[in-house]
Amino acid sequence: METFISFTNQSQGRDRIFRATQYACALAKYLLRNEAKRKELVKKLQFLESNMSSGRKLFRLGNSVNSIHAAKSTLHISDPVLRFCLTFGNLNRALYFICDNILWARSIGLIRDIDKERWSLSSTRFYFLSLVMNLTRDVYVIIQLMVQKSRDRHYQKKIDQHLNESPDVACVIVPQLDAFLFLLLESLRNEPSVALDTFKNVCDLFIPLDKLGIYQTNAGVVGFCGLVSSLLGILSVLRPSLKIKP
Repeated sequence: METFISFTNQSQGRDRIFRATQYACALAKYLLRNEAKRKELVKKLQFLESNMSSGRKLFRLGNSVNSIHAAKSTLHISDPVLRFCLTFGNLNRALYFICDNILWARSIGLIRDIDKERWSLSSTRFYFLSLVMNLTRDVYVIIQLMVQKSRDRHYQKKIDQHLNESPDVACVIVPQLDAFLFLLLESLRNEPSVALDTFKNVCDLFIPLDKLGIYQTNAGVVGFCGLVSSLLGILSVLRPSLKIKP
């Protein structure tokens, strides 16, 4: 109970719940789209999805300041690749939040003389770039973990044992590829925070890819990916040890 109270007291926690609900509604709406008897339910899901989206926009007011502050902090990271990825990612995230805040202001009538489609497209582009930077960071961290692992003598014995125990697999699959996959899985297994963040960012990436027309799927795929990434986000908030650092 205390964990739940602590989670819901955080704005990030409430946003994750709203986001999971929003994409769950989108997925359910897609699955029920052809059922004539469920038209009323689909309308209710549409209404709930819209309200969750509006609520999240309200929660995100001020997040641009947090992202700018995060960008200033990441400037002091010694690793140049991490410094670039995290700083550039946070700056794009800040610009995404600014666009999002302007769109929210327009939706309630505070601002009128703006092109909604243009600002929405800009918002999606900045979100996409921030995700690309996050995924680049994830890939870089995974490569570092794999390099460290490959130099470990204990691991070398383990991989030799794996190849000897699976001769049939080694014949079908190129031994180097089998060793690479084994190294990748072992590295991710030892660092679940990196695995979770990578999977979450890959799921999130489908959302702007679809909106920008780079890789169009459908509302069902977007809803599913959004729901999965939201649940992984909830998990990372509930268990801080699963949140990637830096």
